[in-house]
Amino acid sequence: MKNVQFHLDPGPGSLVKAREYGVSLRANNIILASHNHLDHCNDLNAVISAMTHDGLDKNGILIGSKSVMVGVEGERPFITRSHRKFLDKFLSLEAGNTVKFGNEIELRTLKTKHRDANSLGFKINSDKISIGYTGDTTFFPELIDELKGTDILIINNLEPFGYRSDDHLSSDDSVRIISAVRPRLAIITHFGQKILEQNPIYQARDIQRRTNVQTIAARDGLVIDPISLAASLRKRKINVE
Repeated sequence: MKNVQFHLDPGPGSLVKAREYGVSLRANNIILASHNHLDHCNDLNAVISAMTHDGLDKNGILIGSKSVMVGVEGERPFITRSHRKFLDKFLSLEAGNTVKFGNEIELRTLKTKHRDANSLGFKINSDKISIGYTGDTTFFPELIDELKGTDILIINNLEPFGYRSDDHLSSDDSVRIISAVRPRLAIITHFGQKILEQNPIYQARDIQRRTNVQTIAARDGLVIDPISLAASLRKRKINVE
């Protein structure tokens, strides 16, 4: 399966930022929506409209949590009925489910602990690389088992060192996870106000120092080629600025 483009958690500004950084939403094949909080799915319907020309070119697969797809506890689903019809497939999944795309790519949904009890993490496996995404979650020991075997690990790291959250990860949690999982590269993202005040770049450097695993802080417009990166990381470390 070639030329697969995943769009993960289309939150506010997805359309504007895609245009700004030259990302073609028309090239999307698969959209992943981890849960129904606005910072993760606000632009979901708009992105579906963009990738399908408002349904004129029906295509693509949407995979998401029950809360996004069908609604829970009296809340409506975030995706509209009309936008469902724009897609080839529409899958509402729970943690521990597996979806295969051809013979080359496998997606596994991961367990989380978050205010949205249906929230998911994701792990994308291919014969060349494995990419893990924690989603929004607090730390729990099984999370490490969920993420083991990951080459590139994306961590939603809301709080800096010394702070805790009831339903998000902190830099202290990232150290615990990265030390156990040992990815080739860790990327921290989803920053809260406190970590922004302390500068995520410094947090990433400290995480790298404590784990001896290459760690970078995400920023707007960051581009990484996971295949070539994985190959280079097997040979050497990349520099963090």
